[in-house]
Amino acid sequence: MASIQKEFDVGSPAQDVWDAVRDFGAVHTRLAPGFVTNAVMDGDSRLVTFSNGTSARELLVDCDDAKRRLVYAVISERIKQHSASVQILENDDGRSKFIWIVDVLPNEIAPYISGQMDLSVAAMKKKLEGG
Repeated sequence: MASIQKEFDVGSPAQDVWDAVRDFGAVHTRLAPGFVTNAVMDGDSRLVTFSNGTSARELLVDCDDAKRRLVYAVISERIKQHSASVQILENDDGRSKFIWIVDVLPNEIAPYISGQMDLSVAAMKKKLEGG
């Protein structure tokens, strides 16, 4: 199984970043606008549409406010396994550390997923830092 990890600093307080992350149904407006173009909640899952035209059903597995950690899984016939976690840590300087880990099968899809994560990180930094 491929494990992909993206870590980056955000020039915003951890509580503000966490507030956007935990708003699971508003990923397209509060977290990664431009990269995610739409999200529609359906029970505990969201149907997400990406800027490249693809879509995914993402199931909310856990949302832990005390740890500022959110876990979700992608439900897909094309991907055998996809689980992800996001955790927001508070830095000493008032900034935040954003840690995003995705475990995926088949391994061959990892480069594509990693590239999509890079595009999402750019959109998230822009939004979370007030851009």
